[in-house]
Amino acid sequence: MDLKLLNEPFEIKGKIIVTRVQEKWQYRFQENKETYWMSFPDEDYQIEDIDAKGFALGAYNNGELIGLAIFQNSWNRFLYLSDLKVKKDFRRKGVSKALINKGFEIAYQQKYKGLYTIAQDNNIVACQFYLKQGFAIGGFNNRDYQYTQQEGKADVYFYLDKLD
Repeated sequence: MDLKLLNEPFEIKGKIIVTRVQEKWQYRFQENKETYWMSFPDEDYQIEDIDAKGFALGAYNNGELIGLAIFQNSWNRFLYLSDLKVKKDFRRKGVSKALINKGFEIAYQQKYKGLYTIAQDNNIVACQFYLKQGFAIGGFNNRDYQYTQQEGKADVYFYLDKLD
């Protein structure tokens, strides 16, 4: 399987504000005055490493890799979606949804109850996508980036335990 899909920029246009009130997660979106584009560093995925921890799924268009999802086994009853990316020209065309659906199908075959993933709170496009796909907020961590170059960011944990 081809694992060389470069990370392309994505829009940073705000932040998801997550709170927990009376045992329920709540959220709202806060728009930035200005938007900018960000890109994660490229990974050097090796199939042996991926296979040892889980599996990868690719989406192709005329033989070209246009989408990649990396899933990792987890100690809990949810399979971890550790990476999901789609080439910019193919975004908003159902590629990510198809990769998630196939990963969910495999997760069920492997006796998992669902999927979970993490998105940074300033990546509201990703947060909105996961919520639209039926994921629910299941956690929030505002300490992971403390004392790093990304200080001020937080991680939002999303869980999917059924498909519509």
